Amino acid sequence: MEKHLHIVCLDTPYPVDYGGVFDLFHKISSLHEAGVSIHLHCFEYGRGEQPELNKYCVEVNYYSRCKGHKGFSHKLPYIVCSRSDGRLTENLLADRYPILLEGIHCSYLLNDERFEGRRIVLRLHNVEYQYYRQLFLTEKSWFKKLYYWHESHLLRRYERKIANKVLILSVSQKDSDLYRKEFGAAQIFVLPVFLPFKDTCGKEGNGCFCLYHGNLSVAENEQAVEWLLKKVFKDLELPFIITGKNPSPRLQRMVSRYPHACLIANPTEQEMQDMISKAQINILPSFNCTGIKLKLLNALYNGRHCIVNEEAVKCSGLEDACHVASHADDIRNLVRNLYNQPFTGRELESRRKLLKNKFDNERNAHRLIEWIWHPPQR
Repeated sequence: MEKHLHIVCLDTPYPVDYGGVFDLFHKISSLHEAGVSIHLHCFEYGRGEQPELNKYCVEVNYYSRCKGHKGFSHKLPYIVCSRSDGRLTENLLADRYPILLEGIHCSYLLNDERFEGRRIVLRLHNVEYQYYRQLFLTEKSWFKKLYYWHESHLLRRYERKIANKVLILSVSQKDSDLYRKEFGAAQIFVLPVFLPFKDTCGKEGNGCFCLYHGNLSVAENEQAVEWLLKKVFKDLELPFIITGKNPSPRLQRMVSRYPHACLIANPTEQEMQDMISKAQINILPSFNCTGIKLKLLNALYNGRHCIVNEEAVKCSGLEDACHVASHADDIRNLVRNLYNQPFTGRELESRRKLLKNKFDNERNAHRLIEWIWHPPQR
């Protein structure tokens, strides 16, 4: 029997040029390879229509996001309310195919009684209220801080409300545990992210610099770079490269004050992967412990040594593939110890086994299909 599935995406999932769309695009391609007929629905707000998606879907529909004041509500989070669309609702009600909602962002229809009894699965990308709370703590603009605080408050109430409406698939055990404990979610399971990497290909031997990479326009990532410069690399005479999208003028000025550091803005994907593979150490601390860090997975699949703090890997299952420390002094000592230590074939094989056991797109696609068409009974 042919399987048809509606997928509602918070953004256009192509090109795969930032962490948030890795899971979206590679899940679509893996379900297509598994024989699922996909009816894709995307909220488009700047990335444009993408013909590449037609290769994997029987139809692709685009909807405008209600940005600005039109998307605000006193009762619903902005990320949800701004993605309500009457045409999307009509298209989903035109048949009885199952629906996969990609993120809390796309869950507006769960408030519509016409979808009661419909087979719906919610993909949880983050515990969103915690994510927005972290953005509030790291943001410097008071206007943005107010928005993040308000959004976190609305999201916590909203996530509690929908936690038992549908089957939920989280990206990490940590998020699943929190939903069970704090919101009483009864049907929530872990489905690892879908990735473009087929195998680990880190190079044995030595690289020639330390590397931090990420979307540098995100306040949390700018905070991580500032912390590394001031607390870890200030007294280390080792080459340190920072690279990523859209660094602020403030960050550029900050990096320029450190003679052993340099910033490479807006690298191409090929340039980014080249830097990850040539680095001796990928150093990726995080001050936000929600979700899963796709930039860390990229470094584990394609790089040599990886240094992280506890927040970056807590309950992720990736701890054994990384060098983990909590304090700046400990991380500085790890950098000193690892900078001249060759990355070995044994380390690569150990990493390969761990990652293959967890991130197998084909196996995880079949698990997802089973959850959608044969959901566990309550």
